[in-house]
Amino acid sequence: MQYRTLGRTGVQVSSLALGAMNFGKIGRTTQDEVTAIVDAALAGGINLIDTADAYSGGESEEMIGKAIAGRREDVVLATKAGLPMGDGRNHQGSSRRWLVTELDNSLRRLGVDHVDLYQIHQWDPSTSDEETLSALTDLQRAGKIRYFGSSSFPAYRVVQAQWAAREHHLSRYVTEQPSYSILQRGIETHVLPVTEQYGLGVLVWSPLASGWLSGAIRAGQDITTNRSTFMPQRFDTTLPANRARLDAVEQLAKLADEAGLTMIQLALGFVTAHPAVTSALVGPRTVDHLHSQLAAADTVLSADVLDAIDAIVVPGTDLAPHEKHDTPPALLDPALRRR
Repeated sequence: MQYRTLGRTGVQVSSLALGAMNFGKIGRTTQDEVTAIVDAALAGGINLIDTADAYSGGESEEMIGKAIAGRREDVVLATKAGLPMGDGRNHQGSSRRWLVTELDNSLRRLGVDHVDLYQIHQWDPSTSDEETLSALTDLQRAGKIRYFGSSSFPAYRVVQAQWAAREHHLSRYVTEQPSYSILQRGIETHVLPVTEQYGLGVLVWSPLASGWLSGAIRAGQDITTNRSTFMPQRFDTTLPANRARLDAVEQLAKLADEAGLTMIQLALGFVTAHPAVTSALVGPRTVDHLHSQLAAADTVLSADVLDAIDAIVVPGTDLAPHEKHDTPPALLDPALRRR
């Protein structure tokens, strides 16, 4: 396992991190299975675990808390807030009112008195940067969080938040968590140059592109991944974007075979090769899944292989741009762009 400094914090984290979105009802995992996965991850050198309040309605946090009981100091623990938690109008977003309340809820579910990294799950256009950063700074000073970061922020929002922290003399985001894979390379255009400029740590999610790069999806085979059962539109090969992904996967599979690598090694080796990336979040549902991902921990791709990947998927290109989570609200809601 490789270890890298998380931004400018001085904290050392593993180049592969354990993402917990599949823990609980989303991934149909039991507590015993989650504990076994956490055990194997720590034994394999992973020291960063990332979850969120919204994952299975808080169940993921509860399972992580039980799995790390008695070894809290061995883990760099990260969670997130911002997505809706129930039907309450104010039970979401990044207002002071909600963050103060929901952090206490997360700490209770996790069974800890602090988290190492508290992240805003996505940009909340209804809340000012000053409001959010002020609340996070106070929570940091209270000792409930050590650092805080953003997730799925477009580049201009990352810059704006850094400016607001300086302007109002507040602590700043020290990390960003974007989606990044061979098939979704859009962040190379703006986000990664900005995170490098500001010295942010980068924890990338979905490096296996929701299973497209796991080796389980190939032309002429039925797609039966867990994600395809509740997000079938992302795997419908009658759609142009998915046909483009399948074509790229076939070319990448041939490249991996020629290089003597699994598809997982190729995919994880690609994202961790970028100098702006700190860690790649893997989201196993089983111990076997995790072991196949840990096999990529020390994978270093040659320049020839990286060049070949660039020829298959052009740098800075998203093959499925409609799946991005950083689209400006005015592009999604006509009422916001019409007077």
